[in-house]
Amino acid sequence: MHVLLASWPLFHRVGGVILSRWAHFLAGVTWIGILYYFNFVQVPSFAAFDAGSRTEATAKLVPRALWWFRWGAMLTLLSGISILAFQDQFDGDYFKTPSGVSIATGILLALVMFSNVWFVIWPNQKKVIANAENVMAGRQADPAAAASARKGLLASRTNTLFSIPMLFFMAATSHFAPFHTSATSGKRGAFLGIVLVITAILELIALGVFGTEPGGLRAYLDQHRNTIIAGFAYAVLLIILFEAFFS
Repeated sequence: MHVLLASWPLFHRVGGVILSRWAHFLAGVTWIGILYYFNFVQVPSFAAFDAGSRTEATAKLVPRALWWFRWGAMLTLLSGISILAFQDQFDGDYFKTPSGVSIATGILLALVMFSNVWFVIWPNQKKVIANAENVMAGRQADPAAAASARKGLLASRTNTLFSIPMLFFMAATSHFAPFHTSATSGKRGAFLGIVLVITAILELIALGVFGTEPGGLRAYLDQHRNTIIAGFAYAVLLIILFEAFFS
């Protein structure tokens, strides 16, 4: 009994890490899976629907998908915080290592994506859903619904772009970054500063600061294929920079 009691903190920590990671994987698969469904399946398919079918699908299918989408994002965030809480190596020095910089990069991108889900995509989609319900009930259509749909689309496509480097750097924390040994404060600051600036510019484009009409600065968001290419391009850029700063 004494041995079991003495070992309880270890069991508690290890069990907490395992359960937190399990929840993180399940929630993350749900969140990102539905994100890809929206961008790769639903949006192109809805474009081919007639107006009546699209309105009915928006009113009946989209709310259910968005419920799993936003709460998947919430559970992903909470379980990620739980992982950090249970891990004993996440002390003040951990984030000074290449692995710490890698996970910090993934966390930064994931937090921006989470914010887009709850504060951009969901509020705008609520307006689109309400408009669809009004039209099905024979009431007047909301002329602002199209603009809300466009704002939600820009944020959703941007999340798709961010998800590609985010997933790489989350995995790179244990499978790639440990092979790098140099992470001075200047290099950490320079790398994370570049990540922050580029991510901020892309997010400002998503938020419509530079306009919401198709083309121009937003051409990479107009088609999901372009968004995928842009996501891999951003990931490759960050990987090259990571190698340059920390190898």
